[in-house]
Amino acid sequence: MTKEPLSDATREKLMQVSVATLATALFKRGLRNQVIQDVRPVAPKGRNMVGPAFTLRYMPAREDRNRLEEFRNPDHPQRKAIEICPPGAVLVMDSRKDARAASAGDILITRLMVRGGAGVVTDGGFRDAAVIGELDIPAYHTRPSSPTNLTLHEAIDIDVPIGCGDVAVFPGDIVVGDADSVIVIPANLADEVADEAVEMTAYEDFVAEQVKAGATIIGLYPATKDENLEKFALWRKEKGR
Repeated sequence: MTKEPLSDATREKLMQVSVATLATALFKRGLRNQVIQDVRPVAPKGRNMVGPAFTLRYMPAREDRNRLEEFRNPDHPQRKAIEICPPGAVLVMDSRKDARAASAGDILITRLMVRGGAGVVTDGGFRDAAVIGELDIPAYHTRPSSPTNLTLHEAIDIDVPIGCGDVAVFPGDIVVGDADSVIVIPANLADEVADEAVEMTAYEDFVAEQVKAGATIIGLYPATKDENLEKFALWRKEKGR
């Protein structure tokens, strides 16, 4: 699959919108299964995570292949993924939705952060999660997990299509995380989805103000009355939105 570059303009738009809004924009395009299930921020960062996916795939570990000595191998896929994940990318790990053993720990995630990674996602768990939560890099997992990955997971492949939390993730897909969850946007749709999400967010902000002021949602959300669209146009002009 061809990787589409993520423009600075699209990245900035995706930094300003919610995963919920993006999910609705993708739903309109027939894509209903793009939110990675059962992952959440290790700790909130107050900003979105945005970047193209760089992937790592785990498979079930076999004891004779996953001894501690494996970490001495400079080409060990887990270590190598940390060292070659491009700056600005999000490392997405297929850990088979199994948090009984860790996908990575704080030292590796610190290295990813120092190298310029935009974030990290696993459908398993992180060890040293409290320390990872204090790092500046956005990180998402299911729960803390102390056992080393070798206990149950063998890192087997890098930068290939994977499944993460029941979502298909192709290298180069655009990954967005907020305070709630993580969504995967097909790379070829990123620009148009970002544009639509910005428009949707503006209207949703307007609606929130109206509802807090006592307005009914009927005819307002969704906008089925022209008078509400006229109010929205004035609101946008006043707000510079």
